[in-house]
Amino acid sequence: MTVETATQPTARKPELLGQTVVLIGGSAGIGLETARHARAEGADVILTGRNPERLEQAAGELGALDTATFDANDLAAMQAFFEGLAAPVDHVLVTAGGPYYASLAEMDFDEARRALQERPMVMLGVARHAARRVRPGGTLLFMGAAGASPHSAGPGISSALAVAVPALTASLAREIAPVRVNLISAGFVDTPLSASLLGAQLEERREELRETLPIGRVVGPEDIAALAVHIMSNTALTGATYDIDGGQQLLVH
Repeated sequence: MTVETATQPTARKPELLGQTVVLIGGSAGIGLETARHARAEGADVILTGRNPERLEQAAGELGALDTATFDANDLAAMQAFFEGLAAPVDHVLVTAGGPYYASLAEMDFDEARRALQERPMVMLGVARHAARRVRPGGTLLFMGAAGASPHSAGPGISSALAVAVPALTASLAREIAPVRVNLISAGFVDTPLSASLLGAQLEERREELRETLPIGRVVGPEDIAALAVHIMSNTALTGATYDIDGGQQLLVH
């Protein structure tokens, strides 16, 4: 007679238990959703943003450890923020800033200059001021320009940034090791920012993507958040760019 012994399922340990995650641009969209995922995985979160009311609401929802109100493009304010942290942190996600799309004929050169400088300079500022405050093995995680990829052409200056930003990511990963540096390059993500950019064309774009993407649905902020938390928790990942677009690149020929 064989006696079978029931095995109890092993409880999964939260991926970020006891760690602290800073979300720059963490009061809405991808930043806020990543903060939710990080909290669910046991992390404390520190949220920053430009809008104090929205920041306070997000902090209350999540039980944030702390908040700070500043513009990520103000590098002096960013330096003061990191120098003022009460304790070291484990991860920093930067989602602040938005893309600029325009053909050469329609391009506003002032806006183009801003876009070309903004993301690389924010990356450099975070790397300089955060590296000494992030524990070894932690990560700086940046978002690439929406819809841009180094493997495909993009409108106007977005294609240039698609090449420059991954190269900068790899360079920073070498320079500030053992802190890790990674980049998420997303296609269309259904966020309030996307809604503001597309306006009345939003639903048309959603339907187009549902019909054409190999995954058969629109990529949401929760998809980006899940990837972000994985990159934070997997300490073998550094210097890399992670495309997440539902297969959109496969349709560009």
